[in-house]
Amino acid sequence: MAGTGDVPRVLDRCRALVRPALEEAVGRLHPWVGEMAAYSFGWCEVGGAPAVASGGKGVRQALAVLGAEAAGAPGRAGVSAAVAVELVHTFSLLHDDIMDGDTDRRRRPTVWKAYGTGPAVLAGDALFALAVETLAAQPGGARGVRTLSVALGDLVRGQADDLLFADRPWTGPERVRPDEYRAMAEHKTGALLGCAAALGAVLGGAAPETAAALDRAGRHLGVAFQIVDDVLGIWGDPRVTGKPVHGDLRERKRTFPVLVALDSPMGGRIAALLESGEASGTAAALIEEAGGRAAAMAEARRHLAAVETSLAGAPLAPKAVTDLRSLLEYLVRRDV
Repeated sequence: MAGTGDVPRVLDRCRALVRPALEEAVGRLHPWVGEMAAYSFGWCEVGGAPAVASGGKGVRQALAVLGAEAAGAPGRAGVSAAVAVELVHTFSLLHDDIMDGDTDRRRRPTVWKAYGTGPAVLAGDALFALAVETLAAQPGGARGVRTLSVALGDLVRGQADDLLFADRPWTGPERVRPDEYRAMAEHKTGALLGCAAALGAVLGGAAPETAAALDRAGRHLGVAFQIVDDVLGIWGDPRVTGKPVHGDLRERKRTFPVLVALDSPMGGRIAALLESGEASGTAAALIEEAGGRAAAMAEARRHLAAVETSLAGAPLAPKAVTDLRSLLEYLVRRDV
């Protein structure tokens, strides 16, 4: 199997294939809305001047291209799927930033901070509509729209649960349980990753069973990715993650290591520290001592094994699966 060192090449190849079609789609928007979309992709600054900011890795669009190739079709068959998923992902980020009150993304102001809340909502809505239009125009588009609709429904469900988790107590019968977290992570993060790979396969003419296997793989990947992100949010190196040390604890996020640790005999002490919002370093040490970090990494590995099982059970093109496996491994084997 190819190693993760091949992933930059795979991402570059897929971005080069998708970028012209993505630019063409955004170019059909109202000019002002199109500028906000281009800003969100990292293509321009406020006012439209070309940007030097990174536009992101393009993981979801790569999954769509590789999904088509895994189904035995050429990568270009997955381009419309890649465009649709990238538009939906960006739409979700615009709205997430507003809901979470986040003022920065990729080291510059978020769209709502740069242009205003109302315009950012409008830009998100436009990207969503453009994604549906892009898919509907393709041969087999009806099946593609159905695939995307399921993922969108799950994404909204996961986002709703994530928002509601913040208002629940740290302890007692109403606290958030690890199994609730798994469901939230699958919906909020995994649904769109699974949809990306499955949608590429759908437009590549894959059988329903093949598309379903890729969707399952992406959903398990999403849970593993989210859990690793949780570990990095507490113990990651800020120079690598771009996040402040113990940032998730200071923000009192319900993350997997925390939820596991709260079920331990140390749960009461940890809950008191989290409720106070102080002594995040002490809380991080107690969570690790209670087994939260080890349990999180074991859970991530379990979902990675489920990814492999999903891929092994489907008739997929070997070369594309090699690239796909390299990409999936790269996403979760970060500096933890």
